[in-house]
Amino acid sequence: MNRPKMILIDVDGTLVDSVPDLAFCVDAMMERLDRPPYGEAVVRNWVGNGVERLVRRALIGQLDGEPDEADFQHALPIFVELYRENTSGRSYLYPGIRAGLDYLQDAGYPLGCVTNKAAQFTEPLLRDLGVRDYFDIVISGDTLPRKKPDPLPLLHAAKHFGVAPDTALMVGDSVSDVKAARAAGFAIVCMSYGYNHGIDIRTADPDAVIDSLTELRGLLEEAS
Repeated sequence: MNRPKMILIDVDGTLVDSVPDLAFCVDAMMERLDRPPYGEAVVRNWVGNGVERLVRRALIGQLDGEPDEADFQHALPIFVELYRENTSGRSYLYPGIRAGLDYLQDAGYPLGCVTNKAAQFTEPLLRDLGVRDYFDIVISGDTLPRKKPDPLPLLHAAKHFGVAPDTALMVGDSVSDVKAARAAGFAIVCMSYGYNHGIDIRTADPDAVIDSLTELRGLLEEAS
């Protein structure tokens, strides 16, 4: 891996474990719909592709497939209302995140954030957890016409920083992050934890897998 001139970092499953809040909102939504709740362990395997996909999965009780569209249109505003009020109360930074961000900032790396979470949830979450100011740019799921795994958000960030894609690094946790990085020409490092629907992220063949953001320092110092 070459030494990057810019680093982009995903939010859910990479910086933040947001499942506690998401699961709370899924279960509260299900109760309002007079359906049984699932619990955090089940919801954890559905997270990672945005709120709309999560609501669809909750309505059918599985990862793949589509609910009745009328059911979805009824349920989505309920979830959005709940999540707007419960964006960060139970969520937390993973161990090593703040120390890792401090190192990257002190080392002078331009930092951006790229997530499929809508801006109305992303910005409050990053602010509430005290990490918004690390990032010069935050690209949310509704910032651009397309989101990950499409390469557009990554290429938009590269243009913002004025760097070539092949000199940029994406840090994520899911196959969506890997696909977006490969399509954009970025290097990709993934966290061993996070949201990849129960599948080991190593099967997606990222350039490296680390257990903590603090381990990125070693990779960067070894890079040419």
